[in-house]
Amino acid sequence: MRIAIVAESFLPLMNGVTHSILRVLEHLQERGDEVMVIAPSTSDTAVSDVVHGAYVHRLPSVPLAGYTNVRVALGGVNRVKRILADYAPDVVHLASPFVLGWRAVQAAHQLGIPTVAIYQTEVPSYAGRYGVPFLENWAWNRVDNIHLLASRTLVPSTFALNQLRGRGILRVGMWRRGVDTARFNPAKRSTAWRDSVLSAGSPAGGGLAPEGLAPGSSAPGSSAPAGERIIGYVGRLAVEKQVEDLAVLADLPGTRLVVVGDGPQRATLESALPNAVFTGFLGGDALAEAVASFDLFVHPGEFETFCQTIQEAMASGVPVVATGRGGPLDLVENSRTGWLYEPGNLTQLRAYVQDLVGDDAKRRAFGAAALASVQGRTWPALSAELVRHYKSAIAGEEMAELPLDPPTVRPLPLSPSPASPAPVRPAPPLTSSKGLAS
Repeated sequence: MRIAIVAESFLPLMNGVTHSILRVLEHLQERGDEVMVIAPSTSDTAVSDVVHGAYVHRLPSVPLAGYTNVRVALGGVNRVKRILADYAPDVVHLASPFVLGWRAVQAAHQLGIPTVAIYQTEVPSYAGRYGVPFLENWAWNRVDNIHLLASRTLVPSTFALNQLRGRGILRVGMWRRGVDTARFNPAKRSTAWRDSVLSAGSPAGGGLAPEGLAPGSSAPGSSAPAGERIIGYVGRLAVEKQVEDLAVLADLPGTRLVVVGDGPQRATLESALPNAVFTGFLGGDALAEAVASFDLFVHPGEFETFCQTIQEAMASGVPVVATGRGGPLDLVENSRTGWLYEPGNLTQLRAYVQDLVGDDAKRRAFGAAALASVQGRTWPALSAELVRHYKSAIAGEEMAELPLDPPTVRPLPLSPSPASPAPVRPAPPLTSSKGLAS
């Protein structure tokens, strides 16, 4: 099979889109398929033009304002059309299409090449978080136009499926994400890493965990030297991730908040969370060690179509507290693998975290259930499923119509202390209203 993957973002930038593409490329290389990746250019000369056997065709690009490591490809539809015409793929894979992907879906349509679009980022909902809410309807129109033109669209969660079907996009199916359970597993838990985190910084400010630690291990229920439990977050430090909401956990006794990741909001968050430990970006085995060494994983972002870091925490045997919107609805089972709190209800977030950090037996039971829940979700199995979608699109087969099935989440109530603060932010809508066609 000959496949063109059009990537809105790619190496050297590591995010959920890049990670998924890399796993798919590994599978396609093993199959012996011919693959080309079309992606924005990079100023990093160390990045190879060949990744997992696929040639990477770079388009001129400019950095995104305020987020310089994200680059936006330049050029029009005709440039992409020429590239696709010369390569003559059997199918075009659109990875989280929005800017470059919009040009690519038009180019492929004009050439009569089938397209498989992967809906992975709820870009329109970012508008309000970035202070430009008037762009949300325009952005939804762009999303609609892309996925209405694509041969088929694949989404990672029930929430995303309902969101697009509710907007009249009917050629849509489910394609979840795999998790590397060899890399992310409870055996990676490290006493040395925990000790370094709990000794980092001071009550007056955050700190960095030292690097180059010797390997060590400890049982998931064991106490840190100071008896503290480690509450961890992993992800990009950007406004749409709402990491500032974790300030509600800042004064929980017997805990230490650890923030793994980097991004444009880092300096702001270090000021807002002075007692947290910021490790910066971690990848590979260092990330797996960190996640397995958490006692509890938290994710406050309300705009996740899936949330791969939740799945990686669960594979590490770590229970999760996350917001009850988007991808987490499919991943976290209330009162079994973790807790889901109402979007914007930070008092509930705090109460659920208190519930688990204060009960070792419950936390161990939730962690064991979380680990069991992700077994079998391997990248080879998910990539093979994607290849079947490629073949169906090439054959012109229609998508089987999936019914709307809104996930209903009713978090089991806990009773925070009456003296606790009750910060509540307005929750985002479960689906955004459709804007007028432009």
